[in-house]
Amino acid sequence: MSETLAAVRAETTKLRGIRGTQHSLLLFAGLSILIAALGGWSAKGALESGNPSLRSDFTPRQAGLDGVLYGQLALIVFGVLVVTSEYSSGMMRVSLLAVPRRGRLYAAKMAVTAVAAAAVAVPVTVLGYLVTQLALGSHGATLGASGVPRALAGATVYLTLMCLFAAATASIARNAVIPLAVLLPMVLAGTHILSLIGATREMARYFPDRAGRELLTVGSSDTVFGFTVLLAWTVAALVWGWVRHHRWDG
Repeated sequence: MSETLAAVRAETTKLRGIRGTQHSLLLFAGLSILIAALGGWSAKGALESGNPSLRSDFTPRQAGLDGVLYGQLALIVFGVLVVTSEYSSGMMRVSLLAVPRRGRLYAAKMAVTAVAAAAVAVPVTVLGYLVTQLALGSHGATLGASGVPRALAGATVYLTLMCLFAAATASIARNAVIPLAVLLPMVLAGTHILSLIGATREMARYFPDRAGRELLTVGSSDTVFGFTVLLAWTVAALVWGWVRHHRWDG
């Protein structure tokens, strides 16, 4: 147990020193809150002017969670950088000398990544929701509105699992280019486009980001489905990442 805690402490220390990770977390917070504010302000104007461009399924409660869907791009970058920085710099050899048991090193790194992601996701998700409602003014909803607390909790779970999925994918690839080239386009637009095409609509539901969005959809009846699919993708990636990490020969 003491060796495991030592590995966790070491990974926490390394996390603070990895170039770009803190910027990624700050970008996640800033982007999420900025989009939340702009989205709320824009929706308020559309509601008060009767602008038909406002989507038909708009609700103040759901609008308060839209910001993190864009901010998550930075959190994905964070998860990738946590892993790939050690491979690209050669520091992985030093880490293995300090913690020879590869499974313990991998578990500590992923645990620290998950805790860091969750620690940032909780306040940013809540603050983003509150900022949206403030921008909406009299059209806004409260923090305790029906379905909102569960969706806020679901958003934190979603963001944490997506960050872990990104980190595990990076461990599989051992470089930042492949996971970022696949994950960022997928989350930004890829699965959304697939969900609009009749032939691929059903398939799109089983992509990690698309399924996981059910967790932060207020009043969704597919929350369990979304969580199960996203968790399955994350666990599979973590296991594959562990295999690749275990076989790494430097």
